[in-house]
Amino acid sequence: MKLAKLPIGIQTFSEIRDKKENYLYIDKTDIAYELLNCSKYIFLSRPRRFGKSLFMDTVQEIFQGNKELFEGLTIYDKWDWDVKYPVIKIVFGKILNPRQLETTIIDTLEVNGERLGLECKNIEDYAICFKELIRKAYEKYDQKVVVLIDEYDKPILDNIDNIEVAKEMRDILSRLYTEIKNADEYIKFTMLTGVSKFSKASIFSGLNMLDDISLDPQYGNICGYTQENIENEFLPYLEGVDLKQLKLWYNGYNFLKDDVYNPFDILLFIKNHKTYKNYWFKTGTPSFLIKLIEKNNYFLPKLANLTVGEKLLDSFDIENLDFEVVLYQAGYLTIDKVITTRRGQTQYKLKLPNEEVRASLFDVILDFMTSQPTEKLQFQNDIYDALMDAELDDLELYLTSMFESIPNNNFTNNNLPHFEGYYASVIFAYFQSLGCDIVAEDITNKGRMDLSIKLNNIIYILEFKMGDGDAMGQIKEKNYAKKYLSLKRDIYLVGINFDENERNISRFEWEKI
Repeated sequence: MKLAKLPIGIQTFSEIRDKKENYLYIDKTDIAYELLNCSKYIFLSRPRRFGKSLFMDTVQEIFQGNKELFEGLTIYDKWDWDVKYPVIKIVFGKILNPRQLETTIIDTLEVNGERLGLECKNIEDYAICFKELIRKAYEKYDQKVVVLIDEYDKPILDNIDNIEVAKEMRDILSRLYTEIKNADEYIKFTMLTGVSKFSKASIFSGLNMLDDISLDPQYGNICGYTQENIENEFLPYLEGVDLKQLKLWYNGYNFLKDDVYNPFDILLFIKNHKTYKNYWFKTGTPSFLIKLIEKNNYFLPKLANLTVGEKLLDSFDIENLDFEVVLYQAGYLTIDKVITTRRGQTQYKLKLPNEEVRASLFDVILDFMTSQPTEKLQFQNDIYDALMDAELDDLELYLTSMFESIPNNNFTNNNLPHFEGYYASVIFAYFQSLGCDIVAEDITNKGRMDLSIKLNNIIYILEFKMGDGDAMGQIKEKNYAKKYLSLKRDIYLVGINFDENERNISRFEWEKI
């Protein structure tokens, strides 16, 4: 039997469901049915390339009553297809300045008007035109209106490194979105999707009635492929593939239900002859994250043991960006587990979702922090071999050579080398890029060790100090190794001191337990 075609890059539901085209479709209409009957105003955030646009297009076809597209799907026998609703849909692409944003909104509203057979009298004022279009659609079709806004935050995120432009974009969008609330009496359903969740005090000031389902377990699988999808619908496409390896590379995103795969990764993996590459990661550059690292002197080892509060994942402001929140909402971190404190507060332990993100993200960070595009691969190989073979003298040699190889202008062109955590952050980034199992600020009953690493039945306990502090002495005094003695693995204690003036390791001590 001939396999259905893979819908690579296709976000149009009607094209995927065209019987002549024969595309594979993973049925999400059961989730859509529950969603469309649960609330009037919906907000959903997911990382880029996660299937938000396809889901939004599916919702549009449901409300427009295009029953024939849903034959064989869960919703087919549940939805009342006789009732058809007018739909106004806005999709934002790359927009470079506020004037272009206003023009794009007006053009989009005109396109919607033409499709609905309507015309705005106040076409020059995008906000007034928007509300007018909603009211006229209601009057003409005698049905309440469905409003869908995809990538609601893209004009802001594309300009987030220019605060003044981003604020202008925010103000324009806030005025537009406020009209949704002003037209409440004419609206049946509204849904906004995007990557980020901005605070209600800024872009959502006029939409305080939004029901945010981004971390609602009922809708945790609304986007992405589950392991069940991989082992059923996709299994014929994955002949000869080690599913455990596939899971390690591309699974791991969690929105409080099942772990899911980014659809973009799976489709490209199959298309490219089942070759493991960073398909999702290379479609977007985390350059702004790099700027946040530099601006905030961020201590990277924190990423290996990161727990955040509920509010931290809920929203952020343009003028007060938090590195962990940006990492989470952009898809570079995901939820590992939910913790309820004794005070009844909800906290989230975060993790890197998979090997693709781990290796790719820290490769980019290393390029920025060390400016070693050509030497980096050799250092990675040497450091990995030294750790695997427990050759600690070699490890000292390779780490010292690595710091020695950082170009002098790297120390003069950014502020990172002048904060205490820079050197530990560089070592941590190298270890993470190798796929090591790392815990930062690893807790014991006597305190927290800087790093612990599990690799090849070996456990490494590392402590870092600037200047003359006794790193090895602290490891012994606090008896950090005691935590791992019961595992009956070889344990190595490693104390590393750094000298800011020499810009390198000044003391490297190690012992085997």
